Amino acid sequence: MPAPQKKILFCLAGAFSFVCALGTAAAIGTQLWVKGTILCKTGALLVNATGPELEKFIGEIRYGLFHGERVRQCGLGGRPFQFSFFPDLLKIIPASIHVSVILFCTVLIIFTLVGTGFFLYNAFGSPYETLHGPVGLYLWSFIACSCGCLIMILFSSEVKIHHLSEKIANFKEKSFTFKTHSEQFADSFWIILACSLVHFLNTLLIRLAGFEFPFSKPKDSGTATGAADLMY
Repeated sequence: MPAPQKKILFCLAGAFSFVCALGTAAAIGTQLWVKGTILCKTGALLVNATGPELEKFIGEIRYGLFHGERVRQCGLGGRPFQFSFFPDLLKIIPASIHVSVILFCTVLIIFTLVGTGFFLYNAFGSPYETLHGPVGLYLWSFIACSCGCLIMILFSSEVKIHHLSEKIANFKEKSFTFKTHSEQFADSFWIILACSLVHFLNTLLIRLAGFEFPFSKPKDSGTATGAADLMY
Protein backbone atom coordinates (compact mmCIF):
# COMPACT_ATOMS: atom_id res chain seq x y z
CA MET A 1 0.00 0.00 0.00
CA PRO A 2 1.32 3.49 -0.82
CA ALA A 3 2.69 5.55 2.06
CA PRO A 4 0.00 8.29 1.90
CA GLN A 5 -2.77 5.71 2.28
CA LYS A 6 -0.97 4.12 5.25
CA LYS A 7 -0.76 7.54 6.91
CA ILE A 8 -4.50 8.04 6.40
CA LEU A 9 -5.32 4.63 7.90
CA PHE A 10 -3.04 5.13 10.89
CA CYS A 11 -4.39 8.65 11.50
CA LEU A 12 -7.92 7.28 11.32
CA ALA A 13 -7.09 4.49 13.78
CA GLY A 14 -5.38 7.01 16.09
CA ALA A 15 -8.44 9.28 16.00
CA PHE A 16 -10.70 6.32 16.81
CA SER A 17 -8.47 5.37 19.76
CA PHE A 18 -8.44 8.92 21.13
CA VAL A 19 -12.24 9.15 20.95
CA CYS A 20 -12.45 5.80 22.77
CA ALA A 21 -10.18 7.09 25.53
CA LEU A 22 -12.37 10.17 25.98
CA GLY A 23 -15.54 8.06 25.90
CA THR A 24 -14.23 5.61 28.50
CA ALA A 25 -13.09 8.43 30.79
CA ALA A 26 -16.52 10.05 30.54
CA ALA A 27 -18.31 6.73 31.11
CA ILE A 28 -16.44 6.05 34.35
CA GLY A 29 -17.81 9.16 36.06
CA THR A 30 -21.48 8.84 35.08
CA GLN A 31 -24.43 7.14 36.75
CA LEU A 32 -25.51 5.60 33.44
CA TRP A 33 -24.20 2.05 33.73
CA VAL A 34 -27.43 0.47 34.93
CA LYS A 35 -31.03 1.69 34.94
CA GLY A 36 -33.90 -0.20 36.46
CA THR A 37 -36.99 -0.29 38.62
CA ILE A 38 -37.38 -1.75 42.10
CA LEU A 39 -40.52 -3.12 43.69
CA CYS A 40 -41.36 -2.53 47.34
CA LYS A 41 -42.34 -6.15 47.96
CA THR A 42 -43.42 -5.66 51.57
CA GLY A 43 -45.75 -2.73 50.81
CA ALA A 44 -47.27 -4.45 47.78
CA LEU A 45 -48.03 -7.60 49.80
CA LEU A 46 -49.58 -5.63 52.68
CA VAL A 47 -52.26 -4.08 50.46
CA ASN A 48 -52.34 -6.93 47.95
CA ALA A 49 -51.56 -4.46 45.15
CA THR A 50 -52.16 -5.56 41.57
CA GLY A 51 -52.41 -3.85 38.22
CA PRO A 52 -52.32 -0.04 38.34
CA GLU A 53 -52.02 -0.07 42.15
CA LEU A 54 -48.69 -1.84 41.83
CA GLU A 55 -47.21 1.23 40.13
CA LYS A 56 -47.34 3.05 43.49
CA PHE A 57 -44.79 0.56 44.85
CA ILE A 58 -42.34 0.61 41.95
CA GLY A 59 -39.41 2.99 42.28
CA GLU A 60 -36.42 3.69 40.06
CA ILE A 61 -32.71 3.07 40.41
CA ARG A 62 -29.67 4.04 38.41
CA TYR A 63 -25.98 3.87 39.18
CA GLY A 64 -22.48 3.87 37.81
CA LEU A 65 -19.15 2.74 39.21
CA PHE A 66 -18.89 5.28 42.03
CA HIS A 67 -22.33 6.62 42.88
CA GLY A 68 -26.00 6.43 42.00
CA GLU A 69 -29.55 7.34 42.90
CA ARG A 70 -32.70 5.46 43.75
CA VAL A 71 -36.30 6.55 44.23
CA ARG A 72 -38.01 4.69 47.07
CA GLN A 73 -41.69 4.04 46.37
CA CYS A 74 -43.73 2.41 49.13
CA GLY A 75 -47.20 3.75 48.36
CA LEU A 76 -46.73 7.24 49.83
CA GLY A 77 -44.89 8.95 46.97
CA GLY A 78 -41.32 8.80 45.80
CA ARG A 79 -38.38 9.56 48.07
CA PRO A 80 -35.04 10.00 46.26
CA PHE A 81 -31.83 8.78 47.88
CA GLN A 82 -28.25 9.33 46.77
CA PHE A 83 -25.68 6.62 47.51
CA SER A 84 -21.98 6.08 47.00
CA PHE A 85 -20.11 2.82 46.56
CA PHE A 86 -17.07 4.07 48.45
CA PRO A 87 -17.22 3.59 51.36
CA ASP A 88 -20.97 3.12 51.97
CA LEU A 89 -21.68 -0.05 49.97
CA LEU A 90 -18.35 -1.86 50.20
CA LYS A 91 -19.66 -4.33 52.78
CA ILE A 92 -22.64 -5.51 50.72
CA ILE A 93 -21.27 -5.58 47.17
CA PRO A 94 -18.65 -7.93 45.65
CA ALA A 95 -15.88 -5.39 46.25
CA SER A 96 -13.14 -7.35 44.47
CA ILE A 97 -15.15 -7.50 41.24
CA HIS A 98 -16.19 -3.86 41.48
CA VAL A 99 -12.65 -2.63 42.08
CA SER A 100 -11.41 -4.85 39.23
CA VAL A 101 -13.89 -3.18 36.87
CA ILE A 102 -12.56 0.25 37.82
CA LEU A 103 -8.94 -0.90 37.45
CA PHE A 104 -9.57 -2.38 34.01
CA CYS A 105 -11.30 0.85 32.97
CA THR A 106 -8.16 2.73 34.00
CA VAL A 107 -5.96 0.27 32.10
CA LEU A 108 -8.23 0.61 29.07
CA ILE A 109 -7.79 4.39 29.05
CA ILE A 110 -4.01 4.13 29.47
CA PHE A 111 -3.46 1.60 26.70
CA THR A 112 -5.90 3.40 24.41
CA LEU A 113 -3.88 6.60 24.80
CA VAL A 114 -0.65 4.65 24.27
CA GLY A 115 -2.12 3.13 21.13
CA THR A 116 -3.16 6.59 19.92
CA GLY A 117 0.39 7.86 20.30
CA PHE A 118 1.92 4.93 18.47
CA PHE A 119 -0.59 5.10 15.63
CA LEU A 120 0.39 8.73 15.06
CA TYR A 121 4.08 7.83 15.48
CA ASN A 122 3.75 5.18 12.77
CA ALA A 123 1.89 7.62 10.54
CA PHE A 124 4.36 10.51 10.70
CA GLY A 125 7.57 9.08 12.17
CA SER A 126 10.05 6.37 11.27
CA PRO A 127 9.16 3.51 13.62
CA TYR A 128 11.37 0.53 14.15
CA GLU A 129 10.13 -2.97 14.80
CA THR A 130 8.95 -4.60 18.07
CA LEU A 131 6.71 -2.43 20.22
CA HIS A 132 7.04 0.73 18.12
CA GLY A 133 6.15 -0.84 14.78
CA PRO A 134 3.17 -2.88 13.53
CA VAL A 135 3.68 -5.56 16.19
CA GLY A 136 3.26 -2.91 18.88
CA LEU A 137 0.11 -1.57 17.25
CA TYR A 138 -1.40 -5.04 17.23
CA LEU A 139 -0.37 -5.49 20.87
CA TRP A 140 -1.87 -2.22 22.15
CA SER A 141 -5.11 -2.80 20.23
CA PHE A 142 -5.37 -6.37 21.51
CA ILE A 143 -4.79 -5.36 25.13
CA ALA A 144 -7.33 -2.52 24.91
CA CYS A 145 -9.94 -4.77 23.28
CA SER A 146 -9.34 -7.47 25.93
CA CYS A 147 -9.72 -4.93 28.75
CA GLY A 148 -13.03 -3.77 27.31
CA CYS A 149 -14.30 -7.36 27.14
CA LEU A 150 -13.18 -8.05 30.71
CA ILE A 151 -14.94 -4.90 31.94
CA MET A 152 -18.23 -6.02 30.39
CA ILE A 153 -17.92 -9.59 31.66
CA LEU A 154 -17.04 -8.58 35.22
CA PHE A 155 -19.66 -5.86 35.47
CA SER A 156 -22.35 -8.09 33.95
CA SER A 157 -21.58 -10.80 36.51
CA GLU A 158 -21.70 -8.25 39.32
CA VAL A 159 -25.12 -6.99 38.23
CA LYS A 160 -26.80 -10.21 37.11
CA ILE A 161 -25.17 -12.99 39.15
CA HIS A 162 -24.61 -11.06 42.40
CA HIS A 163 -27.89 -9.08 42.10
CA LEU A 164 -26.22 -5.73 42.63
CA SER A 165 -29.37 -3.63 42.12
CA GLU A 166 -31.27 -5.60 44.72
CA LYS A 167 -28.47 -5.31 47.27
CA ILE A 168 -28.32 -1.55 46.76
CA ALA A 169 -32.10 -1.22 47.05
CA ASN A 170 -32.14 -3.09 50.38
CA PHE A 171 -29.18 -1.22 51.84
CA LYS A 172 -30.05 0.01 55.38
CA GLU A 173 -33.68 -1.06 54.96
CA LYS A 174 -35.22 -2.55 58.09
CA SER A 175 -38.97 -2.37 57.57
CA PHE A 176 -39.30 -2.99 53.85
CA THR A 177 -37.91 -5.52 51.41
CA PHE A 178 -37.20 -4.49 47.83
CA LYS A 179 -36.94 -6.67 44.77
CA THR A 180 -35.59 -5.89 41.31
CA HIS A 181 -38.54 -5.36 38.98
CA SER A 182 -36.57 -4.61 35.82
CA GLU A 183 -33.03 -3.58 34.94
CA GLN A 184 -31.01 -2.92 31.83
CA PHE A 185 -27.55 -1.72 31.01
CA ALA A 186 -27.40 1.96 30.16
CA ASP A 187 -25.32 4.22 27.90
CA SER A 188 -21.94 3.98 29.65
CA PHE A 189 -21.91 0.18 29.47
CA TRP A 190 -22.57 0.28 25.72
CA ILE A 191 -19.82 2.87 25.29
CA ILE A 192 -17.36 0.26 26.61
CA LEU A 193 -18.73 -2.26 24.11
CA ALA A 194 -18.36 0.27 21.29
CA CYS A 195 -14.76 0.98 22.35
CA SER A 196 -13.94 -2.73 22.29
CA LEU A 197 -15.34 -3.02 18.78
CA VAL A 198 -13.35 0.02 17.68
CA HIS A 199 -10.10 -1.54 18.93
CA PHE A 200 -10.95 -4.69 17.02
CA LEU A 201 -11.60 -2.52 13.96
CA ASN A 202 -8.18 -0.92 14.43
CA THR A 203 -6.51 -4.33 14.09
CA LEU A 204 -8.26 -4.72 10.74
CA LEU A 205 -7.05 -1.26 9.68
CA ILE A 206 -3.47 -2.30 10.53
CA ARG A 207 -3.89 -5.39 8.39
CA LEU A 208 -5.43 -3.29 5.61
CA ALA A 209 -2.34 -1.08 5.70
CA GLY A 210 -0.35 -4.12 4.57
CA PHE A 211 1.11 -5.48 7.81
CA GLU A 212 0.74 -9.18 8.56
CA PHE A 213 -0.81 -10.38 11.78
CA PRO A 214 1.79 -11.35 14.42
CA PHE A 215 3.00 -14.96 14.28
CA SER A 216 1.51 -15.44 10.80
CA LYS A 217 3.67 -17.30 8.31
CA PRO A 218 4.80 -15.52 5.16
CA LYS A 219 2.98 -16.66 2.02
CA ASP A 220 6.17 -17.50 0.15
CA SER A 221 7.58 -19.76 2.89
CA GLY A 222 6.12 -22.89 1.30
CA THR A 223 7.49 -21.98 -2.13
CA ALA A 224 10.96 -21.35 -0.75
CA THR A 225 10.91 -24.68 1.08
CA GLY A 226 9.81 -26.50 -2.05
CA ALA A 227 12.61 -24.96 -4.10
CA ALA A 228 15.15 -25.92 -1.44
CA ASP A 229 13.90 -29.51 -1.50
CA LEU A 230 14.30 -29.69 -5.26
CA MET A 231 17.92 -28.57 -4.96
CA TYR A 232 18.67 -31.61 -2.84
